Amino acid sequence: MSKKHKFDYFDAFEKQAKLACEEADILVDALENFTSAADLKDYLDRAHEVENKGDQVNHDILHGVAVDFITPIEREDIITLAAHLDDVTDNIEDVLQRFYIYDVHFMHPAALEMAQLIKGSTDALLRAMGDFRNFKKSKKFRQLIVAVNDYEERADHMYLEYTRKLYTDDRDNAVRVEVWSRIFDHMEKTCDSCEAVADTMGNVMLKNV
Repeated sequence: MSKKHKFDYFDAFEKQAKLACEEADILVDALENFTSAADLKDYLDRAHEVENKGDQVNHDILHGVAVDFITPIEREDIITLAAHLDDVTDNIEDVLQRFYIYDVHFMHPAALEMAQLIKGSTDALLRAMGDFRNFKKSKKFRQLIVAVNDYEERADHMYLEYTRKLYTDDRDNAVRVEVWSRIFDHMEKTCDSCEAVADTMGNVMLKNV
């Protein structure tokens, strides 16, 4: 009788992180080549396809937790980590949808800068996730987590400065202030979700060393 194939949670987590990077690439591409909200349909379709792939990986992880007798880390940590990773991809898609929903007519340079920061956050997250399976022995894993947190701190600062600038420089255009402050809020939330993944990995490391 052939031995049952064991589900690889670390591979699944890495797949989720790669999909987050792919979603971030779509966001940056859409904003760099922005012409009008109406022309975002192709990007929205691509982003939704990636998001669906992420949902499937998340489903596979939850199925593994439900049927596996032994898991490499605590079940609660697996579920939490998978959910946070899924949030990253969902949040990036949500950011892109904001540009379409609010019928944005021009690309704010601050939004493009924040999108690039989101991309940097997902790239840093993927590097950390690539070493996660070795967290008990790795000498660089802790620093890889710190790198994700550094991006979140930069996003916090950027969000604070750019949102204040909206309310000082554009205070006479209430609609513009409302639209862009909401978009910036969603972008900052996306970097927060990357940090949530990194913090969860850090907590797993502390509980298992």
